[in-house]
Amino acid sequence: MKIGFIGAGKVAATFGRHLINAGHRIVISNSRGPETLAGLVADLGPGASAGTKQQAVECDVVILATNWTSVPEALKGVDWRGRILVDGTNAHMDDKPDISLEGVAKSAAALKRRTSSEMVAEMAPGARLVKSISNIPMAWIQDFSPNKPRTVVFTSGDDGEAKKIVVDLIDSASFAAIDLGTLAKGGAFHQVGAPLSGLDLNLVQRLR
Repeated sequence: MKIGFIGAGKVAATFGRHLINAGHRIVISNSRGPETLAGLVADLGPGASAGTKQQAVECDVVILATNWTSVPEALKGVDWRGRILVDGTNAHMDDKPDISLEGVAKSAAALKRRTSSEMVAEMAPGARLVKSISNIPMAWIQDFSPNKPRTVVFTSGDDGEAKKIVVDLIDSASFAAIDLGTLAKGGAFHQVGAPLSGLDLNLVQRLR
């Protein structure tokens, strides 16, 4: 499968590597242009390429991996109708994430009782939006070995078919995707500050 990233930070570099190791190809884009991504693409290897935002959007699945404050600009100018868009963002109200209790409370208040992914869906009309990947810091999944732990990645969305595609994609990279339901109900459990956000959970197979 071909996966496009809008944003070239830690999510693209880390989760992108896991996807490449699973046999997928990725296209990474940012606001500064493909020529600024040569170093990252070279580090990731032949499974990665740099592209424009439009080239990333044309992939099978698109992962939104920008800072929250950059989301409106990142989504602008794209016909999202029918495209599978994974919201990998966290609603930090400043460019530098504040994970203190005060910072999380500020973020929750700014959402005005909506989930952050519902807001993203409004900014990307027609997108088949799935909330995922954002419930864990990328620093926790730096093990790229074949025998790495199957870290739990929560997922929610209103489009069942799109959600299944994303769940299968995450599972293919040796993670354990867990479906929590709709954007409104499920998303409320794993967005920043929610009970299932920031939990380092691994799936363990019980031996009989």
